Amino acid sequence: MERRDFLKLAGAGAAGALVLGACSTSDDDGDGQVVTTGDANLDSALQADDLPEFNWEMATSWPGSPDTIFGGAEVFADRVTKMTGGRFKMTAKAGGELVPRFDILPSVQNGTVQAGHTASYYYLGMAQVTAFGTALPFGLTARQQNAWLYEGGGLDMMQDIYRERFGVIQFPAGNTGVQMGGWFNREIRSLSDLEGLRMRIPGLGGQVMEKLGVTVQVLPGSDIFQALQTNAIDAAEWVGPHDDAKLDFQSVSDFYYFPGWWEPGPSLEVQLPVDAWDGLPEEYKAVIETAAKQANVDMMATYDALNPPALAEIVDSGDVQILPFPEDVMRAAEDASFELFEENAAADNDFRSVLDNWTAFRSGIRAWHSLAEATYLAYESQR
Repeated sequence: MERRDFLKLAGAGAAGALVLGACSTSDDDGDGQVVTTGDANLDSALQADDLPEFNWEMATSWPGSPDTIFGGAEVFADRVTKMTGGRFKMTAKAGGELVPRFDILPSVQNGTVQAGHTASYYYLGMAQVTAFGTALPFGLTARQQNAWLYEGGGLDMMQDIYRERFGVIQFPAGNTGVQMGGWFNREIRSLSDLEGLRMRIPGLGGQVMEKLGVTVQVLPGSDIFQALQTNAIDAAEWVGPHDDAKLDFQSVSDFYYFPGWWEPGPSLEVQLPVDAWDGLPEEYKAVIETAAKQANVDMMATYDALNPPALAEIVDSGDVQILPFPEDVMRAAEDASFELFEENAAADNDFRSVLDNWTAFRSGIRAWHSLAEATYLAYESQR
């Protein structure tokens, strides 16, 4: 497919990119001691001699090589350290260094680690409602997810649930934006081609795929390449062009599908033991919230800058066919997604409460974005 034709096809359905109020933070002045946050009262307070000193290690779910996802954890840790003049030192550790990559939430819960950076939907086995902290299939874009979390009551609801169920508090600290639909070793011409497919895909998206006949596996990102190369799996989703190309998936797969309907705007989050959080000085709590927002903004901006050239390189290579999912796959997946939501809501009152709030918010913001933004992007894609 020619790049011009592909970009026109992809752009016709495009919508949403992260726009978030910027955090008032800036780098230090070079001596590692004085940091401007944009809040004079906070700046003064953080220089108080009586503030305690901490040295925390933060476990993550991410291999150190994708600079974007693990980079978001590093941004958060770096901001905490610098805004406190080193009094509260936070260090991000690559997945597996402290605890297994998919054990972040239980490890924060039981105090094995002091903090974590992860995707909440890795913990559906603990509670299906955790999916809302990352993304629901056919859900919210990155901008919409942030609007719901910060202004629509989503974060307040999720923090209450985390506190009660896990003894943990969490803050959004990254977003990849809408993802690609993954790498496939065979072409998907219709819904029937999914039957028996072995695919790496986590979260509720994985549960939807199971409803469509897919055999689902959950693998760490660092294991995907070998699994595709050895045909242990037939397909895998990861993130998008930049991260996927970094892991060289294009050398072991023939087809690259879009869109990633299961993750239209997935948030990542920082998790802290609630007892430790409650015991922090208010100044440090403000730093953590500000650092998390900084990581949230920076990660999305980074992806938006890096994905276009990476996609162009994949298109220009000519070795991979970049294709949209067939219409019957999209329709069946959407129907199965909302059936799954209702099944979860019937079994869990918390899921029902969050779903009702999320659904109402989604309805309103979809109408607004469809009226203004989606029509503008559709027009631009045809130019």
